[in-house]
Amino acid sequence: MPLTVTLARVDADLAAGRVPVARQRLRGLVSSYPTDLALRRRLAEVYRLYGEPAEAGRWMYLEEDRDEGETAAFEARYRTPPERMRALAWRGAEGLAPSGFAVEQLTAVRAACSEALGRPVDWDSVPSARDDGPEAGGGGLSGFLVGAGCLTVLLGMVGIWVYGLIALVG
Repeated sequence: MPLTVTLARVDADLAAGRVPVARQRLRGLVSSYPTDLALRRRLAEVYRLYGEPAEAGRWMYLEEDRDEGETAAFEARYRTPPERMRALAWRGAEGLAPSGFAVEQLTAVRAACSEALGRPVDWDSVPSARDDGPEAGGGGLSGFLVGAGCLTVLLGMVGIWVYGLIALVG
């Protein structure tokens, strides 16, 4: 469906009070057109109707006239650079951004994410949640417990197999 038709439907949804439907349509458009800041701004406006400053801040993050309270709420919800990078849902190079401010913001988030992960990242290969840090791969106590549980199940299965083999031979 063409962009203009979908935006007309968004306007109709909002006029009819179908805010969740309008939000879903806008999310789809932002996914299809990630470099269109006007779509991000419209989505932020819908989240304001919901009273969700963190999400409004998320979608206004690349705008110079953004609300600082919303920006702070976004940064509090998405605390790490990899979380912010995923949340911004940008695709392509920073240079595709239509404003200098957006380019600066995207560059800063990507650089912080690269520093946090200890390797270069780009917007077309946004790191997954499991890449967020040294413990994200299963380190620490939780990783040990998962490994111990798997080992216990494996040993139980081997024991059953050996018992069955002995019963078969005996």
